[in-house]
Amino acid sequence: MTTNPMRTPADDAANRSAGAKTPRSTTTRQAVREIRNGVVAMWWGFVDWLAIVSWWMLLLVSFLSLILVGGIFKHPVLVFSLIIAAFIVKAIAGGKRKAELTATAATKRAETEQLERTVLEARMEALQAQIEPHFLFNTLASIDQLILTDPPRASRMQQSLIRYLRSAMPQLREGSRPTLGQQVNLSTAFLEIMAVRMEGRLQPVINVPEGLKSAVFPSMMLQTLVENAIKHGLEPKADGGRLEIRAEILDGQLAVHVQDDGIGFMPKAEVGVGLSNIRERLKVLYGERAELIVSVPAEGGTCATIKVPYEIAPSPASPTIPA
Repeated sequence: MTTNPMRTPADDAANRSAGAKTPRSTTTRQAVREIRNGVVAMWWGFVDWLAIVSWWMLLLVSFLSLILVGGIFKHPVLVFSLIIAAFIVKAIAGGKRKAELTATAATKRAETEQLERTVLEARMEALQAQIEPHFLFNTLASIDQLILTDPPRASRMQQSLIRYLRSAMPQLREGSRPTLGQQVNLSTAFLEIMAVRMEGRLQPVINVPEGLKSAVFPSMMLQTLVENAIKHGLEPKADGGRLEIRAEILDGQLAVHVQDDGIGFMPKAEVGVGLSNIRERLKVLYGERAELIVSVPAEGGTCATIKVPYEIAPSPASPTIPA
């Protein structure tokens, strides 16, 4: 082992002293940094409080501080200076900070509402996934029975079922925003199946302009109204009747009507649940910008109208064709 002949005991002592001071210096810097961060946090907390507190509350707090703190600690001038500084900060920076806080709160609220809409649509997709097999099995059972008793009707119902599935399956796979045209196609195929089941007692009429079929319209709502109209308006009527689906633009909104000439609107638990679900979905999706209106036409029957903001669905991206 070799040693440095020029090293002295004094050098060793100096090195040990420097080594001992290094951890202490690091701890001091950390403490200073934490104090600085705490002061900054307290300052911005104070600015945030100034931004949201009213002028009357600030005046009241200032008056109490001047009496209590200034009187107890005998430094009224210092307290008064701090009060003046607080009023200046509120006047200069308070408005900007309040706007920033309001914008942040609005962003969080929008994100929450978007999440609620996403969850609700996921629930409806799950509900549709449960309803589709139930409806499918019932229709297949009807086809099976009609094959033995009335083959032509069985063939018509089978063709309508195929059209229904062709309209429903792409929507379940795409995940894009539903359009009025898609919902009308589903309801049209559904009406064709129900017309066969009701043995001619149902006369469906579709009056939806082509230009409106590309508009955004929530899934399942139109079919729910159609099902309600048949179940509670037309099926109980001995002669059945007419069911019309029509759409138009009213005051800048898309209005979709389902009108029947059945026995009329009779509040029942099942009807109430279906309409309540539609109203709840409309509120989550559009807030106060959408509504469901149920009215009784002069000629009788029931008319259910859904109004939503008019919006054209974005065109699906074209598939990329490899060169």
